[in-house]
Amino acid sequence: MQSAKDKLSNMALTAKEHIDICRATIDEKGEKAMAKTEEEKVIAHERAKARKAKAKMEMHEAKARHAEEKLKIKQYSLPSHEPPLVGSQQPLGAVAMPGKTHPSYPLGGNLTRNKHM
Repeated sequence: MQSAKDKLSNMALTAKEHIDICRATIDEKGEKAMAKTEEEKVIAHERAKARKAKAKMEMHEAKARHAEEKLKIKQYSLPSHEPPLVGSQQPLGAVAMPGKTHPSYPLGGNLTRNKHM
């Protein structure tokens, strides 16, 4: 569940970043159109670059926060030494007995065949 939440949050952040970058580009074009000198056009371009960089920085910081939250959740969850059994995932021939943790069939031993055959 947490992984899906992180993916959706990251997708929303990426969309917001793209919107901020488009907005910065549009603002840059407007400022360049209003500029009277070449220096004002350069200033408009530099401002747009700064806004784009800020949008990317905010996105990456938020992604890092999400990764930290995910790590904290993993660290505080109960440790599992064995993978959980899914459905009826038991060894072939094993009979599920309450309270037993090992298969109930013989594991090798003295298996002799009839020699008269």
